[in-house]
Amino acid sequence: MNDATAENPESGDDFGLSAVRELLRLMNQTDITEILIERGDTKLHVKRNTAVPAVAAHTGTITAQQIAPTAPAPVPPIFAPHPPPEGTHIAMPAGHTVAAPMVGTFYAANSPKDPPFVQEGDEIHIGDSVGIIEAMKMMNEIESEVSGRVARILVKNGQPVEYGQPLMVVEPL
Repeated sequence: MNDATAENPESGDDFGLSAVRELLRLMNQTDITEILIERGDTKLHVKRNTAVPAVAAHTGTITAQQIAPTAPAPVPPIFAPHPPPEGTHIAMPAGHTVAAPMVGTFYAANSPKDPPFVQEGDEIHIGDSVGIIEAMKMMNEIESEVSGRVARILVKNGQPVEYGQPLMVVEPL
């Protein structure tokens, strides 16, 4: 596909290849790790969690390496929580840990008057919203990558979180 075809809205591609390249270049020069753009019923979701960023589009997945080869971005260190005080035992339930994909402030609901996305004991499915992380005045919805039951929520509403910090534990059903 050439740039002229990619940028022609009548070709069915709402996101031109040159625009995607520019977006990836800008993300590589900043600390932004995730962005979601919607045009009609087409979505472009760019997420940088590992050394090789990926671009997930409405029609499939294209790696950033295929679009604009660049040196991989450095991987931020994984959050290492402080051990509990001596003599304290915190039992962590078995299951999948939902981790913060970025640094920011965790919110359990869309607004203070709305109910939380999830509560302990709720059954969730892949793609369900489990919270929001505000980073640089942008609200980034956190979606579950697994299905199961929310065993424990590890952060409070309005709490600052680090990249990789465990947010909640989901037990498989």
